Amino acid sequence: MNWSRPLRVHLSVLVVALLLGTATPIIWMAFSQGREAAVLAGAKHMREMSFRLIEGYRNALEGGQEAVGLASTVPQLIPAPPRELEEKQQFFLEVLRSVSNATSIYAGYPDGSYLQVINTAKDYVRQSLSAPQAAAFAIKTIVPGEGRAAVSTIRFLDRSTRPIGEPRLEPTSFDPRQRPWYQSAVLSGEPVSVGPFVTGTVRVPTLALAASMNDDHRVVVGVNIHLQTVSRLLDPREISARARSFIIGDGDMLVAHSDPSIMGRILGTWSGGNATDTQSLDPSVKAVAQLRKEARYANGGLAEIDLDGERYLAQVAPVSLDGLFKGSSVAIVVPLDDLVAQANRLLLRNLAIAAGLLVAGVLGSLMLSRVISQKLYRLADEARRIGDLNFTGKGVPHSWITEINTLGGALSASQRAIVQFALYVPREVVRRIIDPEGGAVVKGRRQEVTALFTDIRDFTTISEQHSPEDVVDILSAYFELLNAIAEEHGGTVVQYLGDSIFVIWNAPAEDPRHVENGCRCALAMKAGVERLNEANRQAGRPELFTRFGVHTGPAVVGSFGALSRQQYTAMGDTINVASRLEGLNKDYNTAILVSGNVHQAVAGGFAFRAMGLVQVKGRAAKIDLWELVGEGGESALRHGPGGP
Repeated sequence: MNWSRPLRVHLSVLVVALLLGTATPIIWMAFSQGREAAVLAGAKHMREMSFRLIEGYRNALEGGQEAVGLASTVPQLIPAPPRELEEKQQFFLEVLRSVSNATSIYAGYPDGSYLQVINTAKDYVRQSLSAPQAAAFAIKTIVPGEGRAAVSTIRFLDRSTRPIGEPRLEPTSFDPRQRPWYQSAVLSGEPVSVGPFVTGTVRVPTLALAASMNDDHRVVVGVNIHLQTVSRLLDPREISARARSFIIGDGDMLVAHSDPSIMGRILGTWSGGNATDTQSLDPSVKAVAQLRKEARYANGGLAEIDLDGERYLAQVAPVSLDGLFKGSSVAIVVPLDDLVAQANRLLLRNLAIAAGLLVAGVLGSLMLSRVISQKLYRLADEARRIGDLNFTGKGVPHSWITEINTLGGALSASQRAIVQFALYVPREVVRRIIDPEGGAVVKGRRQEVTALFTDIRDFTTISEQHSPEDVVDILSAYFELLNAIAEEHGGTVVQYLGDSIFVIWNAPAEDPRHVENGCRCALAMKAGVERLNEANRQAGRPELFTRFGVHTGPAVVGSFGALSRQQYTAMGDTINVASRLEGLNKDYNTAILVSGNVHQAVAGGFAFRAMGLVQVKGRAAKIDLWELVGEGGESALRHGPGGP
């Protein structure tokens, strides 16, 4: 049983059911689970915020990791400065332009040499280096002296890497080999993360990513990412104005905080060399550090904690980058009252919206279903007309529903395509292709057909004596006439072959009188061409004397060609004979020649003149040849090519 109902019934029931199904749980939760729903909503928000913080933290470090990995493979970095100094500087500058979170990139060498390129775009970096206002980069080079103190050279470049002022030279005790990033990278032989620690040049807390060179493990390259850069990622205010987030490093040290004042104190504590006091800057740090020791909370679990008499919801999630910065975690701490108050406000608003939508949805669904149904009926009517190859419709009117306009546009495009398709493919074939109940156009089906070929006498001479444009106009009128006559007599024009056409009957549509219709069509075409020639004479155009060949018999009919392109046609000896018969008209000075098969099938309905048995080129057996003279009467006596 194929049960169906109008679209308006389905759409109305669906909309009402969806609205009721949405409104009822909301109302139920409002009276029975409001607080729990609020906490769950807040917890979900915290998880999403935690994921974003972790992703942002990883993104901030990932660029530095990739830069270090790439730098460790560059052979120009292995020789100690000042060798290949220009190549090293250019590479480091390109890295800083590409990695926005990196403050500096550097290389340390086993002889104590050091090269560092610093991004001075931030004010605190420029102030620490006493850099000119226009400086975009600073390049620090340390070359150890023989028997004397090492010399540090600092040069400043603008955004176009042009030098600003004179290089600043001064003695220095800085030794890259004593820095934690150098020692860790050389010791492990793999990429390492170090920090936080205070940088030797800018004197601010930083995180470092470093790796020894692939071809010389005593040469180490590194990238610094300052803690201030990391702190900008921590902003939980979208959850609550009193929410806080921070990063705890290995050893439960506070690395970064969302509160700018606390972050400033963190920087001061690190710069003062007293990093162990960072936990005292925020009382929630100790509680979070304790949660990190419990497995159910250490990997993203939610916990309720008490701070100063107020209940908080806390979440801790580990964060690391390919094994680097192990032991680091992101924490979000939100007052529970803030979550409940905000969720309650949203719940009340949703209740009001749900009630309004329920009423409006019932009315709107009825109106919408009516509009959609009317448009769909119009589209269905248009589709049926297209299926019948009836292109006289007015088309689908514009709708304010985009999907219906899209469907109407697709239908119009299909109609245009089918109209064009029908110009190149027989209409009956097109009808069978687009009509699923009309029968598919098969490949290579054997059946009886009647084939007709035409040809214009001396068409090469006509083409030579007239311009191509005139020839096109002459042929267009000629083909239009023959095509119309063929369709009137149930024929299918398969091909236009230069100045001739190829027509078949009994395919693709069955025609029990296909031989009769083929003969009648040949006579009608001959008469039509004579009328056309009369008009051509009056217009000063050349006359088109046409020869016809008709044969009937078995042929293979269907779609042939490559997978990507097919052509509907007929093949076989029957088709070849019909074409040869058309050519024999030239030898016998006749207009319409048919085979004995045609004569035998319709001898009582047409007048024929016997031409005798003839040998056709390329065929062993002779053909019984007849000239089709007209309709009605008996066949004439047998005569040869010379007449009676």
